[in-house]
Amino acid sequence: MDFSDVSLTALRVFRAVAEQGTFTAAAASLGYTQSAVSRQIAALERAAGAELLERRRDGVRLTAAGRIVMRRATIVLDEIDATARELSGLPGQAGTVRVGWFPSAGAVLLPTALAALHRTDPGLHIVSREGSTPALVRALRAGSLDLALLASAPPFRPPDAEAPPLVLQTLTERALCLAVPATHPLARGDFVDVADLRGQRWIAGSSSREDGLMGVWPGLDERPEIVHTARDWLAKLRLVAAGCGLTTVPAALAAAAPPGVRILPVHGGSQEQRRVLLARLPHPLTGPVTRVAAALRAAALDAETPSLPPPPP
Repeated sequence: MDFSDVSLTALRVFRAVAEQGTFTAAAASLGYTQSAVSRQIAALERAAGAELLERRRDGVRLTAAGRIVMRRATIVLDEIDATARELSGLPGQAGTVRVGWFPSAGAVLLPTALAALHRTDPGLHIVSREGSTPALVRALRAGSLDLALLASAPPFRPPDAEAPPLVLQTLTERALCLAVPATHPLARGDFVDVADLRGQRWIAGSSSREDGLMGVWPGLDERPEIVHTARDWLAKLRLVAAGCGLTTVPAALAAAAPPGVRILPVHGGSQEQRRVLLARLPHPLTGPVTRVAAALRAAALDAETPSLPPPPP
């Protein structure tokens, strides 16, 4: 089989596998069976005459040949999608920028940037989607995102070890905070002492392999009592407001906290810093991508304005 004869379906399946990280996840996202995905990838590799995906216990990774195919496949698929839009009477969207973001970035940072761009650059078309940091990194590598907002925790290692290294810019670095019910005894002060977190009930974010356990204060010297688990930040904060428990939050979420919740710093123990990174592939940026990146940086600067109680003297 000549590579010029490969189908668009095979290219779409290949992009989905590279982006999702596993055959199983790609099959679920496409509505295919896993065996159908495997057949498409096998046919594509036969046509390429090379292995395009390195099969690993923790998923798949693009080979050198796979990166070549992915780069070209992304161009082809984007052009096909643009053609379909034009044929259906929709205007061309040459100014489209694709942005990925981890969950809490969608509460304040991303909406602030999008609102500013709507005022200053109304012709710019932006599509975005939420994902875990590992999934967003895969999407960048697969060419289906132009920019990604990533979360980073100590020791602040690069998000992956692939080549070429991603271009990373730190937008914010702030201490992790605690969401406390306004009626809770810990809400009476302007901060929470880490020693007072023993014996508390917690609302956790996720226990998946990718995300780890979020929502519980790191480094507790006891097994935490987790009473609720929710991925959605608003759901977690609503549970806090209802008095169901405590949860950790980035400092930037203070502006989005619903009534009945106090966002407080934690004193004592090691400082738990969290970074927001803007990530992209090391390619020259188009004008639209440059403008979106600048808006995200400006929104991050706005978010740095202190919104929490000052520490005691």
